[in-house]
Amino acid sequence: MSSTCYLTQPDFPPELAERLQQQYGLHATESPQGWYLCWTGEALVLRNTELNKQGDILVDFASGAATHRRKYGGGKSEAIAKAVGLTKKPGLTVVDATAGLGRDALVLASLGAKVTLVERQPAVAALLADGLRRAALDPELAHWLPERMQLVFAPSQQALTQLPSPDVVYLDPMFPAREKSALVKKEMQAFHQVVGTDDDADALFPLAWQLASKRVVVKRPGYAEFLAGQKPSMQIEGKNNRFDVYVKAAL
Repeated sequence: MSSTCYLTQPDFPPELAERLQQQYGLHATESPQGWYLCWTGEALVLRNTELNKQGDILVDFASGAATHRRKYGGGKSEAIAKAVGLTKKPGLTVVDATAGLGRDALVLASLGAKVTLVERQPAVAALLADGLRRAALDPELAHWLPERMQLVFAPSQQALTQLPSPDVVYLDPMFPAREKSALVKKEMQAFHQVVGTDDDADALFPLAWQLASKRVVVKRPGYAEFLAGQKPSMQIEGKNNRFDVYVKAAL
């Protein structure tokens, strides 16, 4: 289960606070405990009252890290691009049913895919929406990103039964990190607390398989078992993860 997240009431313009409460069911408070959303005047950020050393978590598609990966991360030679099939067919439609902070979705969109991001955690969905808003104002992104990335705030299982059939369904369910792993960055440790574990991850596979017209791609840690116990058609190894590819039809 994910943790409750609040809006810090004095920080937000009234119209923004009202919209976030209506769209995402977030609660406004003057004295948050734990995770809370804060408005900096330019961006929506996620903070924690008990983690003073934890930096702001936000979605910034135009940031240095995102821009570097988009420009120099390997492009279509990246494992995720090969797994989804963008090396064979640019312009694929993709449903990213576990969008998180949208980093993989940005890579796919930058390579020509049209990506629907599905996120069920209210605070994370709000961060994604704000990231998309700011990206639409960025000179480098405004001419292509808005038409290639759209957000759906809904449970993954619901979305996978209601969305139009895409070429590819992409799944990256939250997987418990190894207890002594030093590879999990502080930001992702924090993100685990907000999102919680995807206990229903196995249930997503049959829905994804039914919805996708061409293939399902599942991102997993190298040590993890197959999602829902399903052996993939092929595997593509990434730097820190693997991509299990389930081929339904040729691209």
